Amino acid sequence: MSLSKPVPGLVISYSYLWSDEHRQGIEEGRKNRPCAIVAARRIVEGREVVTVVPITHSLPADPADVVEMPAPLKAYLGLDDMPSWVVVSETNDFLWPGLDLRPIPGSSPFRFHYGMLPPRFYAHLRDRLLQAHARRKLRRVQRTD
Repeated sequence: MSLSKPVPGLVISYSYLWSDEHRQGIEEGRKNRPCAIVAARRIVEGREVVTVVPITHSLPADPADVVEMPAPLKAYLGLDDMPSWVVVSETNDFLWPGLDLRPIPGSSPFRFHYGMLPPRFYAHLRDRLLQAHARRKLRRVQRTD
């Protein structure tokens, strides 16, 4: 089993909980999906709080909420060849490694990460997230162990 250090730009397999599901009282993500770590910060107990954004095949209604993933980047990460978007209008925060980290299907030995986003793509995601925050459009879901 391979467990990387949580660093911004790392794409992991995670059971993401959408903010609308959280508002309905749902506590578990319905689907394991690739998610990009956008922040990792140490807390007192020596563990880290990690913030992730989801990667989805569904295009949200507002194009300002997403960044399209280029096909070569998806191929590099070992993701499928269907169009995908990174949602920059909501996040999940959790203590690393957390119970919602999932092994990548078919990985042997088990691993939980797909790889790193290129620095330029990550910087673009970070900027779009900061823009959503400035517009007060960023929804955050705090996950617990």
